[in-house]
Amino acid sequence: MGSILIGIFTFILVLVCIFMTLVVLMQKPNADAGMGAALGGGAAEGVFGGETGNVLTKVTVRCIILYFVISFGLYLAYLYTNAHQAPSIEPTAPGLNAVVQTAPQKADAAKANAEKQQQSAPATNTAPANNQKK
Repeated sequence: MGSILIGIFTFILVLVCIFMTLVVLMQKPNADAGMGAALGGGAAEGVFGGETGNVLTKVTVRCIILYFVISFGLYLAYLYTNAHQAPSIEPTAPGLNAVVQTAPQKADAAKANAEKQQQSAPATNTAPANNQKK
């Protein structure tokens, strides 16, 4: 369910980005030249009238606020889904078990192996050999 909502809000974020780009390009530049005039800066005045600058500025600010709110919400959603996701790494091959072990597990395994080797080692006689036949 969460991944569906993340996908929907990601699509909405893309639409907001496209709409915000178009609104910024519709604004009339200060020098009456450039991309704003070439891509419809004069057409916005015909639609909104004399208050074009104020309307486009308000729409731009609202688009930017919406962009940041959706972006922050998606960030929190990704953090939540990654924190509550169970690890899916399970060893399937015999040699993979050694790769998956963590450092403390390796240290414990090495210590246990050393103790086993000390216990299974044959006892050596350290007493001097005084029983020599003459």
